[in-house]
Amino acid sequence: MPRLKTLKEAYEECKSKGSYRQLEEVNAQKVKSLIENAQVNLNSANIIANAIDKKAKEWMNVFILHYDALRIYAEGLLHLKSIDSGHHQGIFAALCTTYPSLELSWEFLEEIRTIRNGINYYGKHISYEDWKKHQVQIILYLDTLRKELEKKL
Repeated sequence: MPRLKTLKEAYEECKSKGSYRQLEEVNAQKVKSLIENAQVNLNSANIIANAIDKKAKEWMNVFILHYDALRIYAEGLLHLKSIDSGHHQGIFAALCTTYPSLELSWEFLEEIRTIRNGINYYGKHISYEDWKKHQVQIILYLDTLRKELEKKL
């Protein structure tokens, strides 16, 4: 397994490759819509989680829906700083760099991004135990990002 990049390495690589685009203007309505979309993902994840047992394969969807909500919130916060990025590592690197006061763990964001990539690109499966291992920190980060978005709007 290749060595994971540090926050600085990932951010600088994204910058040098042109992965960040400066937005001409901030669209507050778009940010509000992103918040709504993230909440729809979380509502769907909760519906699934409440309907399945611990052995169900659908824990993968619970994980992915939470991950996507987190990414969407991150995109919203970056939009408020007129930053756009086309890929997830770039989004999280810019988030950690642009909002250091949120004290987000780059290593944790890379861990869940890598898990999500494993699901989407390599056929990895997520169990109830895998979800429970990450649940508390994901929910804490979701709450942190949502509150920051609401404060800035």
